[in-house]
Amino acid sequence: MSRGYFICFIIFLVIGFLVLGNYIYNVGRNISINLSNSSIEYEDSKYTILIEVDKKQLFLVDRENNNIIKSYTIATGKPSSPTPLGSFVIIHKARWGEGFGSRWMGLNVPWGNYGIHGTNQPGSIGGNVSAGCIRMRNSDIEDLYEMVSQNTPVLIINGEYGPFGHGYRTLRPGDRGADVMEVQKRLSQLGYYDQTLDGIYGENMKSGLIKFLRDNGIELTDRITSNIYEKLGIILMD
Repeated sequence: MSRGYFICFIIFLVIGFLVLGNYIYNVGRNISINLSNSSIEYEDSKYTILIEVDKKQLFLVDRENNNIIKSYTIATGKPSSPTPLGSFVIIHKARWGEGFGSRWMGLNVPWGNYGIHGTNQPGSIGGNVSAGCIRMRNSDIEDLYEMVSQNTPVLIINGEYGPFGHGYRTLRPGDRGADVMEVQKRLSQLGYYDQTLDGIYGENMKSGLIKFLRDNGIELTDRITSNIYEKLGIILMD
């Protein structure tokens, strides 16, 4: 299988997984998401940006024919501040300077301020060095900036398990990420969480988890391990 077809397969697989999860949740609830700069009139976009964190690659894909138009080497987040995984859109574009290089494209990640931007440290490209943002060489971000509009979909993956990357992560209070949001969705579907899906493991999520564990005769803990994921019905599929 060619790399182009493999990338397209990954796009369809992960988007399908994310869309299905959101659909199940939204059937029962009408969620109002408050995005910064919400007054922007978005342009239509013909492209999708696919970011493979583990391979340090960003691909610009034409959705009309599934062809890869451009590919760039990038830098991503440090282990202590990982790049967010999931399906997002570009909500803001700006010509910035200083440590953010010459361009900035902000993403609608609900649990923090993340984006795709340039850098004044080109030697960092290819590494795990950022606070979670996606870094590009200034010449590359300037090229990409001119090709994509606001509302362009951005799919970020790191392994074969969508929002779970390479597998389950043990979650603790204070953790943030797409896997936290998936647990929030499942707790909500089961009637144990009625707050905003923000991907932040806070006190409300902890309270919902404890009530779920107590109701199901499971040892009480605030850590979400593989056993608890499975009790919640979140199963990783090969």
